[in-house]
Amino acid sequence: MKKLLRNPIVTLAIFSIFIMSCQSNQDKAMVNDKSASSTIDSKSSEEENEIKAALDRILIAVGNRDVQELSALTFDQAIIGWTYFKDGAWLNKELTIQEYLSKISEIENPKPISETAIEYNISITKGRLATVILPTVISQFGVARSEEVNHMTMMKENDQWKLLSVAWTVHPIPEEEREFDLNLFAQGYAQVWGSNRPEFVAMFFEEDGSLQVNDGEPAIGRNAISKVAQSFMTKFPDMNVRFDSLVHKPNGIEFHWTLTGTDADPDGKNHKVKFSGFELWTMSDENLIKDSKGTFSSEENNRQLEFGINQ
Repeated sequence: MKKLLRNPIVTLAIFSIFIMSCQSNQDKAMVNDKSASSTIDSKSSEEENEIKAALDRILIAVGNRDVQELSALTFDQAIIGWTYFKDGAWLNKELTIQEYLSKISEIENPKPISETAIEYNISITKGRLATVILPTVISQFGVARSEEVNHMTMMKENDQWKLLSVAWTVHPIPEEEREFDLNLFAQGYAQVWGSNRPEFVAMFFEEDGSLQVNDGEPAIGRNAISKVAQSFMTKFPDMNVRFDSLVHKPNGIEFHWTLTGTDADPDGKNHKVKFSGFELWTMSDENLIKDSKGTFSSEENNRQLEFGINQ
């Protein structure tokens, strides 16, 4: 070995082989690290999406006063609290989830609200526990009334993320700063179609407002509009209506939507459906719907009822 090392050419060759071997091992380690990182990122992203979906369901259930849905999305011993500024001092309120649900159930003549998430700040531990900071805007019929910052703890049970605790700060928007926002109005309107409360849909219309579906007779007045909404809610009890866009036209405003649900008609085939359409709105001076003409493909709807979405 000593003789070999005396030869500079042999020494250089051995040294080069050693360097190449080390570099190869480093490259393999980097590839392995990148692969592991990619797997972790993918898993984390999937979990975040699951948590976001659960949070969105909670916000919608709160807005629709849906006790049954909220009960399914929370632990039985969940804790709720909020803090607010009044008469020069910060005050706190704490409730158990059962107390909170009871209060919702006892509200006379409830009205829907819409809670819009601004951003999701999620930290996940071991795929089982998550803390979330969730700023939101609370609105009603298109007018933002307050801003909140929610601090939430989510925990996984049987592969479902559920609420363990939530506390939030309340920041009312001064009356003089409150303005009508058509996008908030549209979001709230879409939300209540999945509320199983047809009267909530009618509240977005004037007392003598009208709703026409395709070539059907217009439903005039809130009672008649409630009956139209009820017919959809009975047909698709798990219905969800997504607000897609607003398009301003010379003759009104097009509210574009996508409906998903499962056919519950006793004479039907229990198929899932997903179809889109729009309503052409004429708005009143009170920022409610004066007249709505709804349009969607009856042919496509009937096809999905018969064969399902993917056929």
